[in-house]
Amino acid sequence: MRTGIAIRSETDADAATIADLTIAAFSTLPISNHTEQFIIAALRGAKALTVSLVAEMDGRVVGHIAFSPVAMSDGSPGWYGLGPVAVLPEYQRQGIGGALIQEGLSRLKKLGARGCCLVGHPEYYKRFGFQNTRGLVHEGVPQDVFFVMSFDGHIPQGIVEFHEGFKAAG
Repeated sequence: MRTGIAIRSETDADAATIADLTIAAFSTLPISNHTEQFIIAALRGAKALTVSLVAEMDGRVVGHIAFSPVAMSDGSPGWYGLGPVAVLPEYQRQGIGGALIQEGLSRLKKLGARGCCLVGHPEYYKRFGFQNTRGLVHEGVPQDVFFVMSFDGHIPQGIVEFHEGFKAAG
């Protein structure tokens, strides 16, 4: 991991920078619908960003991660969705995304969260302890890219629904 990374909560002044870095981070990814910046703005507008962190290097914001509440069909409370997470292309593969994930999960735990889930790349998220699980699904998403991490040993059963902000398209 690269040294000199400072992670802090986002401020109002970071919104435009976060949008720009998110666009840049996802611009070449074929799996992206290129709506991530709209999702973050919708979550922010709905006051649904429970944890929103930026990574800085040399005074420049180079990464961002968002966590927002999710609903479980079995009624399990205290669960959150991770995403999007973005790092400027020239700073990727240097541990910044991992540092954002670890700090974000730590902050969720301090808030009393019971767990976190996400849709993402299988090889990447397993290294943080996320796992595929039976019995909990995100409809329309292949099970091999849907991940869960329980903080208290209980994994809800049924369907998870991410915040409405994830439907933002522009």
